[in-house]
Amino acid sequence: MDYLNGLNEKQKDAVLHYEGPSMVIAGAGSGKTRVLTYRIAHMLHLGIDAFQILALTFTNKAAKEMSERIQHLLQNEEYRNITMGTFHSVFARILRIHAEKLGYPNHFTIYDTEDSKSVLKEIIKEFNLDNTNYKPSAVLSRISAAKNNLISPESYAENREINLEDKMSKRPLIGKIYEYYAGRCKKSGAMDFDDLLYQTNVLFRDYPDVLQYYQHKFRYVLVDEYQDTNYAQYLIVKKLAAVHENICVVGDDAQSIYSFRGANIENILNFRNDYPDYKLFKLEQNYRSTKNIVDAANSIIVKNKNQIKKDIWTENEEGQKIQVNQFQTDTDEGKAIASKIVEYINKNQEEYQDFAILYRTNRQSRSFEEAFLKSSIPYKIYGGISFYQRKEIKDLLAYFRLVINPKDEEALKRIINYPKRGIGKSTLDSLFIKAAETGLSVWDILSDIQNYSIDLNYNTKVKLDEFAKMIWRFHLQVDKLDAYKIAIDIAESSMILNELKVEKTKDSDGLDRYQNVEELMSGIQTFKENENNSLADYLSEISLMTDIDKEKEEDKNKVVLMTIHSSKGLEFKHVFVVGLEENLFPSQMALSDRKDLEEERRLFYVAITRAQKTCSLSHVNMRFVWGNMNRSEPSRFIYEIEDDYVQFNKEIKNNTGKSLNIFSQFENQGGLNKKTVLYSNLKPISQINDNNKVELPKVKVGNNVMHSLFGKGKVTDVIGSGMEKKVVVFFPKSGSKTILLRYSKLEILED
Repeated sequence: MDYLNGLNEKQKDAVLHYEGPSMVIAGAGSGKTRVLTYRIAHMLHLGIDAFQILALTFTNKAAKEMSERIQHLLQNEEYRNITMGTFHSVFARILRIHAEKLGYPNHFTIYDTEDSKSVLKEIIKEFNLDNTNYKPSAVLSRISAAKNNLISPESYAENREINLEDKMSKRPLIGKIYEYYAGRCKKSGAMDFDDLLYQTNVLFRDYPDVLQYYQHKFRYVLVDEYQDTNYAQYLIVKKLAAVHENICVVGDDAQSIYSFRGANIENILNFRNDYPDYKLFKLEQNYRSTKNIVDAANSIIVKNKNQIKKDIWTENEEGQKIQVNQFQTDTDEGKAIASKIVEYINKNQEEYQDFAILYRTNRQSRSFEEAFLKSSIPYKIYGGISFYQRKEIKDLLAYFRLVINPKDEEALKRIINYPKRGIGKSTLDSLFIKAAETGLSVWDILSDIQNYSIDLNYNTKVKLDEFAKMIWRFHLQVDKLDAYKIAIDIAESSMILNELKVEKTKDSDGLDRYQNVEELMSGIQTFKENENNSLADYLSEISLMTDIDKEKEEDKNKVVLMTIHSSKGLEFKHVFVVGLEENLFPSQMALSDRKDLEEERRLFYVAITRAQKTCSLSHVNMRFVWGNMNRSEPSRFIYEIEDDYVQFNKEIKNNTGKSLNIFSQFENQGGLNKKTVLYSNLKPISQINDNNKVELPKVKVGNNVMHSLFGKGKVTDVIGSGMEKKVVVFFPKSGSKTILLRYSKLEILED
């Protein structure tokens, strides 16, 4: 067992104990991936059948790295027989085997967020609803939450509490939309991301023989990032492990930051209740960050009450103190940080990829993008338009989707007239109307168009018939040819390649589109999964990729701009955490509830622990919000870091030599303290430019009000005056919330 020599004692203990339930609490940078990898390798070394191991991760990137490490450790191909991947990819594969039991085709389509929004947009339009109130994204979020909690359309409609919430938010028909949406997806042979977990639970619930098969197949279950699991994921894991209870979960409650998408921190906090005889291992040595960063992070997270106690430490160098910088505006913040990066690059021979800008919300990227462009700093934004969301790529993928699953109505709508073949919107509407009248799918009508009485002229019917025959020809070949051969046939026969070749001669955008498709085809040519390279498998893999999974090699040496939520699991030499202001970070929505505030603090902890060598924090005095310049206050989280680990800088200059940091005025004063520095330069509210004055609603204690997010509530207190006035509102579902009146858009209801 020489391969275990590279582990510390705590890691080795967690690796060797592979029987029975166990939980590994792994602090940031403590080597949890290493433990998972070595644990699986050790099990294989002892002769445990790889086919009996199920390892679940949250990104394909993590699964790939683990597979490569296991292969390196064992120097054989046995690792290929492990069932390893993300929750969604693993259970998508299981669902494809059993989909017909649930009324879906085996080659069902996986709808991405844009597909789902498109379906909902149509349903909302059919219901003649106001799409400003029934925004597809808001409705989808509500449906997603229901599925993550295993609430069916029928249960949703019967739940009085849920229906009351919808009525109070002026969206009483969400339940009906959910029902229609589920029906529309099923008719199209499609599942959305949430369905992959929801339908797996349905499969295991309704078919005990299927559950029993997988319970005995997967004798050993390992789960990474367990603190990020939602109820649907938790229940799947619990069911699979129920027979043998050889379950190992790895995670860190201090990094639980995804409650907004259904993650439940109670899953990891209550693991001992599910498995009373569990074994607990704590990985507390940090290998990533300097001692100062580790100690600063510890001094923050200790403020949370709801946590598993741990003492994170490191043998790394002491390192710099965390730098705190205060700027007048967000524009100054962007310029100064751009200058600092240029300075690092020039002085220390750093790479651009060594730097990350982390912020609370995507909208904060603007000032940094502008500054980086002016300073010629290459950058990339996670959460922007990814390669697979570009129009030309979506068009070709829609052809692939339709070929694999001809009932995919979203794919059909996208490409039935691309390239143009004289099939307009009115023709498509006629097909959908006839499908609704007959209860058939649009494909059923289209593939037998001559035998249906639709008010279309002869030439149009011929074009539809030709299109259907082309798709059907591809469909008959999809299981006979490998992914690349069928893909190139589709691209050429559909005339997409021909159209793009013409476009590429016109301008640089046309050339980019052609090269993007060329890149896609290269990716298909090299695709292989479990020795299978069918188009269906390829499409399934890319539909479940994250932004990080899609990163291309040429994108790597760039400064990264991303939300803190997107940064979890990553690390960078130098990290700038920006926009540390009250009501922004922590978010205003989290200030009236301890549970929400503790999650914001965990988010701050995650941000700081991404840093290896240096970490800088910054906040501004004035920030534009909705066109108005508003005064900002420093985040409470800055104060929560122990003084020993923080340095308040006196001056940062941009490349013109002009000081952007207000600390320069204290240069000769010495003995700076947090309160002096952070508040001395704040202007009285009366001095702030108020040309765009907002008229505040006249709210008083006792008023019944309606809030767009929390619904109906009652005002219990009014605090402050002028533009800083806040109200405390009690909402039956959410409890008391403190709300800044000028941003609240509260509607006062008549008593």
